[in-house]
Amino acid sequence: MTSEPKSLYTLSPDLPELDQPVLVHALPGMVDAGHAVRLASEHLMTTLPSTVLARFDHDLLVDYRGGRPSLVFAVDHYEDYVAPEITLHAVEDGAGTPFLLLTGREPDFQWDRFIDAVIELVAHFGVRQSLGLLAIPMAVPHTRPLSVTGHGTKTGLVPTDGNFLRGNIQVPATVGSLLELRLGEAGHEAAGFAAHVPHYLAATEYPDAAITLLERVSAVTGLTLPTDDLSEVALTTRRAVDLQVAASDEVREIVGTLEKQYDAVIATGSGALVTGDQSLPDADQIGAELERFLAGLEDGGASKG
Repeated sequence: MTSEPKSLYTLSPDLPELDQPVLVHALPGMVDAGHAVRLASEHLMTTLPSTVLARFDHDLLVDYRGGRPSLVFAVDHYEDYVAPEITLHAVEDGAGTPFLLLTGREPDFQWDRFIDAVIELVAHFGVRQSLGLLAIPMAVPHTRPLSVTGHGTKTGLVPTDGNFLRGNIQVPATVGSLLELRLGEAGHEAAGFAAHVPHYLAATEYPDAAITLLERVSAVTGLTLPTDDLSEVALTTRRAVDLQVAASDEVREIVGTLEKQYDAVIATGSGALVTGDQSLPDADQIGAELERFLAGLEDGGASKG
């Protein structure tokens, strides 16, 4: 077996002509708070025309036991197997402008080789800028504007004035973050956005975060990325969350505390909810009451007074 990066993917036979497109990479893995990255990429793939440019060999990259694919048992037989995919698409935005979208599950294996392969494709298609999407749990309330951390391989690629992170913070690596680093080292412009999802909503779908990520990509690149369908779902989600908060004194108190913290940071202009001597919030530490809160959302968001 060759270890050449090119052997990790197969190019489609008929490739379109592209004029220095933007690459958006959305590879949710260990960290995808609110399932925001998955929601954003699925929304783009279902609402915009696209064609496959390259498929990666998932058998070499994916740990099946770490996240098993699904199939259907129909009465007396199996059917509808859904294999994991890591795919590069050419997508047309709402105005007909093409861009590249790398989607699928974050690779479990061969990160260096996979990233070398992506960098080859970036060079092959003449990508002018790459943007990665991420969503992380943060101690912020859902009742305030959703904040975002912008980052890039050089200053000025994306806005960073609204970042709530200050100082040097050791964080778990993702393929997307390592790809950004390696692209910069190879001389390419690379940047990304991390949406801050309220940590008590990290385990449930939070469309507002997906909308915010797409809006940030649009603002930086000029791409026309529709969000109308997501906005309708987001409104329903917000109403369900508000009902659950209103039904629980404990959750209402937690949200109130987060609101005061958020407002204090905004009022002082310090911009720092997390500093270099702190750890990022862990959704596993939320507590029993918030777990019941999330369970209520998963049951449909209904509350009993």
